[in-house]
Amino acid sequence: MGKVTGFLEIEREEPRYEPASDRIRHFGEFTVPMSEGRVVDQAARCMDCGIPFCHGDTGCPVNNQIPDWNDLVYNGDWEEAARNLHSTNNFPEFTGRICPAPCEEACTLNLEDTPVAIKTVEQAIADRAIRSGWVKPQLPKAKTGKSVAIVGSGPAGLAAAQQLARAGHDVHVYEREPKAGGLMRYGIPDFKMEKDHIDFRVSQMEAEGVTFHYGVNVGVNTPLTDLQQKHDAVLLAGGSEKPRDVDAEGTHFNGVHFAMPFLVQQNRRLGGEDVSEEIQLTAAGKHVVVVGGGDTASDCVGTSFRQGAIAVTQLDVRAQPPELENKLTNWPNWAVKMRTSSSQAEGAIREFAAGTMKIIGNAKGQVTGVECARVDRKRQPIAGTEFIIKADLVLLAIGFAHPIHEGMLTELGAQLDKRGNLFADTLSYKTTVPKVYAAGDMRRGQSLVVWAIREGRQAARSIDFDLMGKTDLPR
Repeated sequence: MGKVTGFLEIEREEPRYEPASDRIRHFGEFTVPMSEGRVVDQAARCMDCGIPFCHGDTGCPVNNQIPDWNDLVYNGDWEEAARNLHSTNNFPEFTGRICPAPCEEACTLNLEDTPVAIKTVEQAIADRAIRSGWVKPQLPKAKTGKSVAIVGSGPAGLAAAQQLARAGHDVHVYEREPKAGGLMRYGIPDFKMEKDHIDFRVSQMEAEGVTFHYGVNVGVNTPLTDLQQKHDAVLLAGGSEKPRDVDAEGTHFNGVHFAMPFLVQQNRRLGGEDVSEEIQLTAAGKHVVVVGGGDTASDCVGTSFRQGAIAVTQLDVRAQPPELENKLTNWPNWAVKMRTSSSQAEGAIREFAAGTMKIIGNAKGQVTGVECARVDRKRQPIAGTEFIIKADLVLLAIGFAHPIHEGMLTELGAQLDKRGNLFADTLSYKTTVPKVYAAGDMRRGQSLVVWAIREGRQAARSIDFDLMGKTDLPR
């Protein structure tokens, strides 16, 4: 905990943002960091709540010891706070930026809608640790002689790779793209997390002995069997990339795209990669309609504004949620309530209970609009509520169904679960093929970065135990 009476004396405070009119003119991070003293004040609000729901599975998938490092920050021991934070989370500067903070939803003070600003303190600790040089490569005491292949360098793959390298294994990460990071690099916009944070961790991991192989698309230009033959264990952490399609006619028109190619191309541009040979996906000077109500849709909204969209409308098939949840029925779980992302606050028009009936185009094959209708509780269209929204660009952002089966998973031939994900339990993380493991979105379906880090760490522990007969790695 922090100060005994801190929660009574100090108001909740979060970092402020640059004004929307300023931040949409660039793609960089726009959060204005809080001073050390103000962060200490926020840590001081952590109360002696008896049962800290914030760091159980309900609040924090990686089980961050939140009251402990809040107390350490309050008492001025930032370095020990950083050690504590890194003991459960390999990449707190990632989660401090892009995690939706279910820990704050589970905070006891959220019963009064004033939870401790946990995410703010976490990012402050992580950034200070890196800035102060406290985050260094951790070399193993001895090498085990065992070799592990990891397919995919998203948060699950990176977390597993770092844990296994520190246990002394020879770790090789195989990545399809030119750089590491997975959707953290190519899907999440720079205005939410700049990519130098990923570059720092990759450099740290290389110093710890991890070898990265880029441009290797396992199952396409490299057989999975090659990895199985060369390594003692293989962990598949390739993510969930099969997009869900809109059940409406007209998706063939020019100007209708899935969200991820749109986001990926912009991240490639900013990362200095050559996209000149690709069809240029840009919102500049266009009326944009984003279909979907989640984080990916919000990222499309923010990216569209920064590219120079005239107007952005976001369609959400769900009914508009209440401003506040019923604490007695929801807390400490994640609640359905009205939430406005920073991107939506930049000027998006939000349409709730809006079903996408048809995408409209002209004789030249170019999209011109989206025909919508209000829907009932069962998401069925209500007669007489139809309306049309002008659109020059339509982005489909309604989530991901499961990992891509063609290629690697077809070659593997392992059991899938009923949703089409690669089957593995959460104790062993073993697939039904010997010496092949699965973790992250490829196993659990689309989820949060913090869940991927948890699964990568736990899969690493299972692999280490199977290879060595014992393990010191935490779950």
